[in-house]
Amino acid sequence: MSDNSNPYGGFGSQMTGQAHFGGVSAAPAQAAGGAAIKDTTTSGFTKDVIEESRNQPVLVDFWAPWCGPCKQLTPVIEKVVNESGGRVKLVKMNIDDHPAIPGQLGIQSIPAVIAFVNGRPVDGFMGALPESQVRQFIDKVAGPAGADQAAEIEAALEEAATLLAAGNIQEAAQLFGAVMQAEPENPKAIAGMAECMLAAGQQDRARQLVEGLPEEVKKVAEIQALLKKFEQIDEARKLGDPVALEHALALNPDDHEARMKLAKIRNVEGRREEAAEHLLLIMKHDREFDDDGARRQLLQFFEVWGPKDPATIMARRKLSSILFS
Repeated sequence: MSDNSNPYGGFGSQMTGQAHFGGVSAAPAQAAGGAAIKDTTTSGFTKDVIEESRNQPVLVDFWAPWCGPCKQLTPVIEKVVNESGGRVKLVKMNIDDHPAIPGQLGIQSIPAVIAFVNGRPVDGFMGALPESQVRQFIDKVAGPAGADQAAEIEAALEEAATLLAAGNIQEAAQLFGAVMQAEPENPKAIAGMAECMLAAGQQDRARQLVEGLPEEVKKVAEIQALLKKFEQIDEARKLGDPVALEHALALNPDDHEARMKLAKIRNVEGRREEAAEHLLLIMKHDREFDDDGARRQLLQFFEVWGPKDPATIMARRKLSSILFS
Protein backbone atom coordinates (compact mmCIF):
# COMPACT_ATOMS: atom_id res chain seq x y z
CA MET A 1 0.00 0.00 0.00
CA SER A 2 1.54 3.27 -1.05
CA ASP A 3 1.59 6.40 1.04
CA ASN A 4 -0.71 8.06 -1.49
CA SER A 5 -3.47 5.48 -1.07
CA ASN A 6 -3.01 4.96 2.65
CA PRO A 7 -4.19 7.76 5.00
CA TYR A 8 -1.85 6.44 7.68
CA GLY A 9 0.96 5.58 5.28
CA GLY A 10 3.55 7.35 7.43
CA PHE A 11 3.32 4.41 9.80
CA GLY A 12 2.53 1.71 7.20
CA SER A 13 6.00 0.22 6.79
CA GLN A 14 5.80 -1.34 10.25
CA MET A 15 2.16 -2.33 10.08
CA THR A 16 1.65 -4.80 7.24
CA GLY A 17 1.22 -8.38 8.37
CA GLN A 18 1.78 -7.58 12.03
CA ALA A 19 -1.72 -7.96 13.46
CA HIS A 20 -4.51 -10.44 12.76
CA PHE A 21 -8.14 -10.18 13.84
CA GLY A 22 -10.10 -13.38 13.34
CA GLY A 23 -8.27 -13.96 10.07
CA VAL A 24 -8.55 -10.34 8.94
CA SER A 25 -5.15 -8.73 8.90
CA ALA A 26 -2.82 -6.41 7.11
CA ALA A 27 -1.39 -9.46 5.32
CA PRO A 28 -2.87 -10.52 1.97
CA ALA A 29 -6.06 -12.55 2.37
CA GLN A 30 -4.87 -15.23 -0.02
CA ALA A 31 -1.95 -16.10 2.22
CA ALA A 32 -4.21 -16.43 5.25
CA GLY A 33 -6.65 -18.63 3.33
CA GLY A 34 -3.95 -20.94 2.03
CA ALA A 35 -2.66 -21.59 5.55
CA ALA A 36 -6.10 -22.71 6.70
CA ILE A 37 -6.04 -26.00 4.76
CA LYS A 38 -3.31 -28.61 4.53
CA ASP A 39 -2.69 -32.33 4.12
CA THR A 40 -1.10 -34.35 6.90
CA THR A 41 0.56 -37.71 7.47
CA THR A 42 0.76 -40.17 10.33
CA SER A 43 4.03 -38.66 11.51
CA GLY A 44 2.74 -35.09 11.09
CA PHE A 45 -0.59 -35.64 12.85
CA THR A 46 0.63 -34.64 16.30
CA LYS A 47 2.00 -31.29 15.11
CA ASP A 48 -0.67 -30.49 12.50
CA VAL A 49 -3.67 -31.49 14.61
CA ILE A 50 -2.97 -32.09 18.30
CA GLU A 51 -0.60 -29.16 18.85
CA GLU A 52 -2.32 -26.79 16.40
CA SER A 53 -5.72 -27.39 18.02
CA ARG A 54 -4.42 -25.62 21.11
CA ASN A 55 -4.42 -22.40 19.05
CA GLN A 56 -7.81 -22.82 17.34
CA PRO A 57 -10.14 -25.73 16.48
CA VAL A 58 -8.81 -28.09 13.80
CA LEU A 59 -11.13 -30.15 11.59
CA VAL A 60 -9.64 -33.42 10.34
CA ASP A 61 -11.18 -34.68 7.11
CA PHE A 62 -10.58 -38.41 6.65
CA TRP A 63 -10.99 -39.28 2.97
CA ALA A 64 -9.83 -41.55 0.14
CA PRO A 65 -9.44 -41.02 -3.63
CA TRP A 66 -12.04 -43.69 -4.47
CA CYS A 67 -14.73 -42.19 -2.18
CA GLY A 68 -17.52 -40.45 -4.14
CA PRO A 69 -19.09 -38.60 -1.15
CA CYS A 70 -15.59 -37.40 -0.21
CA LYS A 71 -15.37 -35.67 -3.59
CA GLN A 72 -18.73 -34.00 -2.90
CA LEU A 73 -17.71 -32.80 0.57
CA THR A 74 -14.23 -31.52 -0.33
CA PRO A 75 -15.20 -28.30 -2.20
CA VAL A 76 -17.93 -27.54 0.34
CA ILE A 77 -15.83 -27.88 3.49
CA GLU A 78 -12.84 -26.11 1.93
CA LYS A 79 -15.06 -23.19 0.91
CA VAL A 80 -16.59 -22.85 4.38
CA VAL A 81 -13.24 -23.13 6.14
CA ASN A 82 -11.70 -20.49 3.85
CA GLU A 83 -14.61 -18.18 4.65
CA SER A 84 -14.50 -18.83 8.40
CA GLY A 85 -12.14 -15.93 9.09
CA GLY A 86 -9.42 -18.09 10.64
CA ARG A 87 -11.70 -19.55 13.33
CA VAL A 88 -10.82 -23.10 12.28
CA LYS A 89 -8.23 -24.97 10.25
CA LEU A 90 -8.81 -27.97 8.01
CA VAL A 91 -6.34 -30.88 7.95
CA LYS A 92 -6.93 -33.65 5.39
CA MET A 93 -5.76 -37.24 5.80
CA ASN A 94 -5.85 -39.85 3.05
CA ILE A 95 -6.76 -43.07 4.91
CA ASP A 96 -5.34 -45.29 2.17
CA ASP A 97 -1.86 -43.79 2.60
CA HIS A 98 -2.16 -43.29 6.37
CA PRO A 99 -4.48 -45.88 7.94
CA ALA A 100 -3.06 -45.90 11.48
CA ILE A 101 -4.68 -42.72 12.86
CA PRO A 102 -8.20 -43.35 11.49
CA GLY A 103 -7.89 -46.93 12.77
CA GLN A 104 -7.04 -45.71 16.27
CA LEU A 105 -9.99 -43.30 16.18
CA GLY A 106 -12.39 -45.98 15.00
CA ILE A 107 -13.16 -44.35 11.66
CA GLN A 108 -15.20 -46.97 9.77
CA SER A 109 -16.97 -44.83 7.16
CA ILE A 110 -15.81 -41.87 5.10
CA PRO A 111 -15.95 -38.99 4.63
CA ALA A 112 -15.58 -38.46 8.35
CA VAL A 113 -14.75 -35.09 9.90
CA ILE A 114 -13.51 -34.91 13.49
CA ALA A 115 -13.05 -31.60 15.32
CA PHE A 116 -10.09 -31.30 17.71
CA VAL A 117 -9.91 -28.61 20.42
CA ASN A 118 -7.09 -28.32 22.96
CA GLY A 119 -5.57 -31.56 21.73
CA ARG A 120 -8.70 -33.68 22.00
CA PRO A 121 -11.53 -34.76 19.65
CA VAL A 122 -14.72 -32.96 20.69
CA ASP A 123 -17.24 -33.45 17.87
CA GLY A 124 -17.63 -34.77 14.35
CA PHE A 125 -19.88 -35.83 11.49
CA MET A 126 -19.92 -38.39 8.69
CA GLY A 127 -21.11 -38.07 5.12
CA ALA A 128 -21.27 -35.24 2.58
CA LEU A 129 -23.24 -32.57 4.43
CA PRO A 130 -24.63 -29.51 2.61
CA GLU A 131 -22.88 -26.17 3.05
CA SER A 132 -25.41 -24.83 5.56
CA GLN A 133 -24.87 -27.78 7.91
CA VAL A 134 -21.10 -27.54 7.61
CA ARG A 135 -21.34 -23.88 8.62
CA GLN A 136 -23.51 -24.81 11.60
CA PHE A 137 -20.95 -27.41 12.64
CA ILE A 138 -18.11 -24.86 12.53
CA ASP A 139 -20.17 -22.32 14.48
CA LYS A 140 -20.86 -24.99 17.10
CA VAL A 141 -17.18 -25.88 17.43
CA ALA A 142 -15.58 -22.44 17.06
CA GLY A 143 -18.33 -20.04 18.10
CA PRO A 144 -20.33 -17.61 15.94
CA ALA A 145 -18.51 -15.69 13.23
CA GLY A 146 -17.21 -12.31 14.43
CA ALA A 147 -17.17 -13.04 18.17
CA ASP A 148 -13.43 -13.73 18.38
CA GLN A 149 -12.61 -10.90 15.98
CA ALA A 150 -14.56 -8.36 18.06
CA ALA A 151 -12.75 -9.41 21.24
CA GLU A 152 -9.36 -9.29 19.53
CA ILE A 153 -10.04 -5.86 18.07
CA GLU A 154 -11.12 -4.47 21.45
CA ALA A 155 -7.96 -5.86 23.06
CA ALA A 156 -5.84 -4.38 20.28
CA LEU A 157 -7.46 -0.97 20.74
CA GLU A 158 -6.79 -1.05 24.49
CA GLU A 159 -3.16 -2.01 23.91
CA ALA A 160 -2.77 0.70 21.26
CA ALA A 161 -4.19 3.33 23.62
CA THR A 162 -1.75 2.24 26.33
CA LEU A 163 1.16 2.44 23.89
CA LEU A 164 0.11 5.90 22.73
CA ALA A 165 -0.17 7.15 26.32
CA ALA A 166 3.36 5.85 26.94
CA GLY A 167 4.67 7.72 23.89
CA ASN A 168 5.18 4.65 21.66
CA ILE A 169 3.63 6.31 18.63
CA GLN A 170 4.84 3.90 15.94
CA GLU A 171 3.68 0.78 17.78
CA ALA A 172 0.34 2.36 18.64
CA ALA A 173 -0.18 3.44 15.03
CA GLN A 174 0.64 -0.08 13.85
CA LEU A 175 -2.21 -1.52 15.93
CA PHE A 176 -4.68 1.28 15.15
CA GLY A 177 -3.88 0.87 11.45
CA ALA A 178 -4.41 -2.89 11.51
CA VAL A 179 -7.80 -2.40 13.16
CA MET A 180 -8.71 0.15 10.48
CA GLN A 181 -7.92 -2.39 7.78
CA ALA A 182 -10.25 -4.90 9.47
CA GLU A 183 -12.91 -2.26 10.25
CA PRO A 184 -12.32 0.87 8.13
CA GLU A 185 -14.89 2.97 10.02
CA ASN A 186 -14.03 1.89 13.58
CA PRO A 187 -14.21 5.26 15.40
CA LYS A 188 -11.80 4.31 18.19
CA ALA A 189 -9.19 3.21 15.67
CA ILE A 190 -9.66 6.33 13.55
CA ALA A 191 -9.44 8.61 16.57
CA GLY A 192 -6.38 6.74 17.80
CA MET A 193 -4.64 6.99 14.45
CA ALA A 194 -5.39 10.72 14.31
CA GLU A 195 -3.93 11.11 17.81
CA CYS A 196 -0.78 9.33 16.61
CA MET A 197 -0.54 11.75 13.70
CA LEU A 198 -0.97 14.72 16.03
CA ALA A 199 1.72 13.37 18.34
CA ALA A 200 4.01 13.01 15.32
CA GLY A 201 3.36 16.63 14.29
CA GLN A 202 1.17 15.66 11.32
CA GLN A 203 -1.83 17.87 12.06
CA ASP A 204 -2.91 18.27 8.44
CA ARG A 205 -3.01 14.51 7.88
CA ALA A 206 -4.97 14.01 11.09
CA ARG A 207 -7.56 16.54 9.94
CA GLN A 208 -7.80 14.95 6.48
CA LEU A 209 -8.38 11.55 8.04
CA VAL A 210 -11.27 12.81 10.15
CA GLU A 211 -12.79 15.30 7.72
CA GLY A 212 -13.23 12.59 5.08
CA LEU A 213 -15.41 10.44 7.35
CA PRO A 214 -19.14 9.91 6.73
CA GLU A 215 -21.34 12.24 8.77
CA GLU A 216 -22.73 9.37 10.86
CA VAL A 217 -19.23 8.36 11.95
CA LYS A 218 -18.41 11.96 12.86
CA LYS A 219 -21.24 11.90 15.41
CA VAL A 220 -19.57 9.16 17.47
CA ALA A 221 -18.15 10.34 20.81
CA GLU A 222 -14.51 9.56 20.00
CA ILE A 223 -14.63 11.57 16.77
CA GLN A 224 -16.55 14.41 18.40
CA ALA A 225 -13.81 14.67 21.03
CA LEU A 226 -11.21 14.80 18.28
CA LEU A 227 -13.08 17.55 16.43
CA LYS A 228 -13.18 19.57 19.65
CA LYS A 229 -9.46 19.03 20.02
CA PHE A 230 -8.92 20.50 16.55
CA GLU A 231 -10.97 23.51 17.62
CA GLN A 232 -8.82 23.90 20.72
CA ILE A 233 -5.67 23.74 18.61
CA ASP A 234 -7.01 26.42 16.26
CA GLU A 235 -7.98 28.64 19.19
CA ALA A 236 -4.62 28.21 20.93
CA ARG A 237 -2.80 29.42 17.83
CA LYS A 238 -4.51 32.80 18.23
CA LEU A 239 -3.81 33.27 21.94
CA GLY A 240 -0.33 34.71 21.74
CA ASP A 241 3.14 33.84 22.99
CA PRO A 242 3.15 31.57 26.08
CA VAL A 243 6.40 33.15 27.26
CA ALA A 244 4.74 36.57 27.21
CA LEU A 245 1.72 35.18 29.08
CA GLU A 246 3.96 33.64 31.74
CA HIS A 247 5.72 37.00 32.12
CA ALA A 248 2.36 38.72 32.56
CA LEU A 249 1.42 36.24 35.30
CA ALA A 250 4.75 36.76 37.03
CA LEU A 251 3.93 40.47 37.23
CA ASN A 252 0.29 39.90 38.19
CA PRO A 253 -0.78 36.40 39.35
CA ASP A 254 -4.41 37.58 39.32
CA ASP A 255 -4.38 38.21 35.56
CA HIS A 256 -7.02 35.54 34.99
CA GLU A 257 -7.37 36.28 31.30
CA ALA A 258 -3.67 35.59 30.72
CA ARG A 259 -3.90 32.46 32.87
CA MET A 260 -6.90 31.19 30.90
CA LYS A 261 -5.02 31.67 27.61
CA LEU A 262 -1.96 29.92 28.97
CA ALA A 263 -4.10 26.99 30.14
CA LYS A 264 -5.48 26.55 26.63
CA ILE A 265 -2.00 26.67 25.11
CA ARG A 266 -0.60 24.16 27.61
CA ASN A 267 -3.51 21.85 26.84
CA VAL A 268 -2.75 21.64 23.12
CA GLU A 269 0.94 21.18 23.94
CA GLY A 270 -0.04 18.04 25.83
CA ARG A 271 0.79 19.51 29.24
CA ARG A 272 -2.64 18.61 30.58
CA GLU A 273 -2.04 18.66 34.32
CA GLU A 274 -0.44 22.10 34.07
CA ALA A 275 -3.40 23.35 32.01
CA ALA A 276 -5.81 22.01 34.61
CA GLU A 277 -3.88 23.61 37.48
CA HIS A 278 -4.13 27.04 35.85
CA LEU A 279 -7.91 26.72 35.56
CA LEU A 280 -8.29 25.37 39.08
CA LEU A 281 -6.27 28.31 40.40
CA ILE A 282 -8.63 30.75 38.67
CA MET A 283 -11.59 28.96 40.27
CA LYS A 284 -10.03 29.19 43.73
CA HIS A 285 -9.51 32.92 43.41
CA ASP A 286 -12.53 34.05 41.39
CA ARG A 287 -15.44 31.77 40.50
CA GLU A 288 -17.20 34.70 38.85
CA PHE A 289 -14.47 35.32 36.27
CA ASP A 290 -15.88 35.01 32.76
CA ASP A 291 -19.14 33.70 34.20
CA ASP A 292 -17.42 30.67 35.78
CA GLY A 293 -15.44 30.28 32.55
CA ALA A 294 -12.56 28.37 34.16
CA ARG A 295 -14.86 25.54 35.25
CA ARG A 296 -16.60 25.44 31.88
CA GLN A 297 -13.25 25.29 30.10
CA LEU A 298 -12.04 22.51 32.37
CA LEU A 299 -15.15 20.45 31.57
CA GLN A 300 -14.40 20.90 27.86
CA PHE A 301 -10.90 19.58 28.50
CA PHE A 302 -12.40 16.53 30.24
CA GLU A 303 -14.50 15.78 27.16
CA VAL A 304 -11.39 15.64 24.98
CA TRP A 305 -9.10 13.92 27.48
CA GLY A 306 -11.59 11.20 28.39
CA PRO A 307 -12.62 10.00 31.87
CA LYS A 308 -9.66 7.63 32.35
CA ASP A 309 -6.90 10.12 31.57
CA PRO A 310 -4.70 10.76 34.63
CA ALA A 311 -5.10 14.51 34.17
CA THR A 312 -8.89 14.16 34.17
CA ILE A 313 -8.85 12.04 37.33
CA MET A 314 -6.53 14.46 39.11
CA ALA A 315 -8.44 17.57 38.06
CA ARG A 316 -11.87 16.09 38.86
CA ARG A 317 -10.72 15.30 42.38
CA LYS A 318 -9.43 18.84 42.91
CA LEU A 319 -12.49 20.34 41.24
CA SER A 320 -14.76 18.46 43.65
CA SER A 321 -12.83 19.78 46.64
CA ILE A 322 -13.26 23.34 45.35
CA LEU A 323 -16.97 22.96 44.57
CA PHE A 324 -18.01 21.12 47.71
CA SER A 325 -15.58 22.34 50.38
